[in-house]
Amino acid sequence: MTTRNRQSIRLGLLILATVWMSIILPLSAAAAPYAAIVMDARSGKILHANNADARLHPASLTKMMTLYVVFEAIENGEIGLDDNVVISRNAANEPPSKLGLKSGQQIKLRYLIRAAAVKSANDAATALGEAVSGSEAAFARRMTRTAKALGMTRTTFKNAHGLTEEGHLSTARDMTVMGRHLFYDYPEYYNLFARLTADAGIKTVSHTNRALLNSYKGADGIKTGYTRAAGFNLVASAERNGERIIATVFGGRSTATRNAKVAELLDLGFKRAPTRVALNRPAKPAYQGPGDTGGAPSGTAAKTVRLAAAAAVKKSLRPKQRPMAETPPVPLAKEGDIQKALLAAQNADIDVTPQPPAQTAGGVQVADATAATVKPVRRPKDLTLASLNSAGDDPVQEVVTRVSTSGGRNWGINVGRYPSEYKASKVLLKTALSEMSTLDGALRKVARRSNGFDANFMGLSRETADLACRRLQSKKVTCFMIEPS
Repeated sequence: MTTRNRQSIRLGLLILATVWMSIILPLSAAAAPYAAIVMDARSGKILHANNADARLHPASLTKMMTLYVVFEAIENGEIGLDDNVVISRNAANEPPSKLGLKSGQQIKLRYLIRAAAVKSANDAATALGEAVSGSEAAFARRMTRTAKALGMTRTTFKNAHGLTEEGHLSTARDMTVMGRHLFYDYPEYYNLFARLTADAGIKTVSHTNRALLNSYKGADGIKTGYTRAAGFNLVASAERNGERIIATVFGGRSTATRNAKVAELLDLGFKRAPTRVALNRPAKPAYQGPGDTGGAPSGTAAKTVRLAAAAAVKKSLRPKQRPMAETPPVPLAKEGDIQKALLAAQNADIDVTPQPPAQTAGGVQVADATAATVKPVRRPKDLTLASLNSAGDDPVQEVVTRVSTSGGRNWGINVGRYPSEYKASKVLLKTALSEMSTLDGALRKVARRSNGFDANFMGLSRETADLACRRLQSKKVTCFMIEPS
């Protein structure tokens, strides 16, 4: 074979390769399956659907669930907006789009939320998952549990950012359900999805869907997504004259064609949706809790009690109310002495000495102001209302929110650590109301720690503390016993 022939063959192969690159690759990139759905957000009614239940790659639409779980964790005191998150090497090494975080860097949680919602930053999304659950894998499992609780029956998550991974799949219908829950369940955060720019701590970031937000009247979010396998995806929401429509597209061929299709679907939604419709808010799911902590940060891990199949609960475990001893009625003043009446009703040990009634000018008998002598029980000498204990690793300031009637019982339980005293007190009250049968009479205490506030119930017997924890854990409430000091 001559040199000229060899050169001709090489030239021919080069031309074929160029043709393949210019024709075949674009076709394969545009071959992502198409799916679309339109929903009236007020009622949840579907107004249009096309391939809406096909399991496809969601791309960065995933970050809607990432943010939903983070909002849930904040609401329940697992983490705070101003907590500093240390960036791992795994998060820092995520491919673009990214905020540009460095391994070992510290940044407030609120900035990671903004970067994930507005810029769709993959490094920020991974950092959020690791901050809440300790590892991205554990966080992805929690995302999937939450999806099932929301009714997203055909969705499985494998990561927090949405980059293509085997088994990481969702549907247009499920992602529309996700967008609706974001709007109704966390309205205080929903404005993030309409921000054209946001301060992300280390830089100002711009929204990935500025074009639609700027061009479509009433558009206020929610999330874009793109990978080669997914195509150009978008969940968009818009409100006009009290009507709210959510439209979702999977598999768009470009940003421009996707946005045009979404605008067309939103128009269709506003045309088909009734002017007046009964609001049917989606039910907010039960708090999932940390669950599978997978190396969660200190203070969030909890012991989980799993019941064997044979011991599955088949009826309510709430015990019958213990019989109470009847207290003889206490004589009260006949008329108007409200203060003495309240004291008498609240204190069974008062001493009431009736006095002869006084005569009024009209001859009508009424109770005299000194008709009863009230003697409250003396406060026990060993009652402690507040204390400062520095015997441990760090000083503990205890705030007593209820006087205990627990006698000599000296065990307790802890139901979590929270970013504020108010949040811890609120959790104590809610827990006490939901578990009155075992926690009745327990002392509610908020203990200040260096990194938060512990919510404790004290003044329990060991048996009662153990029973209370097992009952709370069966409801997926964090709980562990506190031994006598």
